[in-house]
Amino acid sequence: MSTTPLAWFKSSYSSGDGDSCVEVATCPSTIHVRDSKLDKSPQLALAPASWTSFLSYAVQG
Repeated sequence: MSTTPLAWFKSSYSSGDGDSCVEVATCPSTIHVRDSKLDKSPQLALAPASWTSFLSYAVQG
């Protein structure tokens, strides 16, 4: 298990005023997703292929 902290970044689709923010952190085998406005927010941990499928669906929908 890695002890290196994740480097989170705000989604480019999040609003600029901070009330709808999604943050993502990437690792070689996992994509982590969280809601930035919740302290100690639950995180999703997705395989890269699942993340790619999600993004493809989100862009089309």
